[in-house]
Amino acid sequence: MKIMVRADDLGYSRGVNYGIYDTVKNGVIKNIGFMVNMPDSVEGYELVKDLDICLGQHTNVCIGTPVSDPKLIPSLVDENGQFKSSRIYRQSKEDFVVLEEAIIEIEAQYKRFKEITHLEPSYFEAHAVASDNLLKGIEIVAKRHNLKFNDISFDGTPVDLAGEKLYMHMESMKEGYNPFKSFKEMVENAHDDGCDLLVCHPGYLDAQILRTSSLTVDRTKEAEMLCSKELKDYLKEHDIHLYTYDEIGH
Repeated sequence: MKIMVRADDLGYSRGVNYGIYDTVKNGVIKNIGFMVNMPDSVEGYELVKDLDICLGQHTNVCIGTPVSDPKLIPSLVDENGQFKSSRIYRQSKEDFVVLEEAIIEIEAQYKRFKEITHLEPSYFEAHAVASDNLLKGIEIVAKRHNLKFNDISFDGTPVDLAGEKLYMHMESMKEGYNPFKSFKEMVENAHDDGCDLLVCHPGYLDAQILRTSSLTVDRTKEAEMLCSKELKDYLKEHDIHLYTYDEIGH
């Protein structure tokens, strides 16, 4: 049995940054998805850079300002040169992302990741947007730079992660969400032929989150759970090692 937990959205806001910091410093998080295009990205990285973490690129094309020139990626931006919102992606009946433009922005974010961290991403994936062309672009850039590409699947179908099966779980948008219950159910039903990953978005609420994100209170629930004695005792009682992306793959 291989179990992973991932904290997404480092850089999104100060509240999210400090929530993720707590889940590393006082909790169990080791895998962090880093958004590099936000005003609080550098501050977020500074908080966690000296901690024992596995940092991935959480490629973001639905909040904030692009890293590349907006004129080069018109399918991704609005009339103000800002990324189109995730709501626009969800409401669209077709994939309006132009693959070549997606690759330009993904490469720019990869370069920014390296400029901020002086590291290669331990894994490479996408924030919030289920666009086939975006995911295809991320896979292309990942292969170009020999990075671990983490595709998206929350229907029970595993994705390939460096030659291993990865089963992804995320229930934070469901009514009555209980993160500890979700974690236990994932463990109890863990797959023998791969790795099970719980995707979390721990954080504290601030004006930026309340203004721009539909995921609010559940971020605080996850921040609390990932630092809780209840979770730590459960891991110890069941002798569960939480894997990192660096430990997965052939």
